[in-house]
Amino acid sequence: MKIDGRCHCGHVAYEAEIDPEAVTICHCTDCQSLTGSPFRVSVVVDQANFHLVAGAPKLYTKLGDTGARRLQYFCEHCGSPLFTTGEGEQAAVWGIRWGSIRQRAELVPKKQKWCWSMAPWVAAVADLPGSERD
Repeated sequence: MKIDGRCHCGHVAYEAEIDPEAVTICHCTDCQSLTGSPFRVSVVVDQANFHLVAGAPKLYTKLGDTGARRLQYFCEHCGSPLFTTGEGEQAAVWGIRWGSIRQRAELVPKKQKWCWSMAPWVAAVADLPGSERD
């Protein structure tokens, strides 16, 4: 599936060819801290199928619990998280942040990981009262 996306302000934009079955929810504490949210949704893509079309993202390198370095890319102007990758062999695979994808409504998560650190109230969100607009 061909997708495109951008940061909130439009400074950084990209295109990619993805597998819509490769959408994942991550509940790890790093994703929680990096998003300010209870989880992060990403789609995995081979680096060869990912192309920047505008702007240059800023890079933050995070040392993971395993000792591996994770490269976190975001917009230097609006702060939107955009993508992540690793180093060495891990650089062949990128994770695109779901919220930056224009076609995100079509991309449904297929699995979850790091569930041990899932916020205990996540499963109850669907039962909370809500409104279509604030």
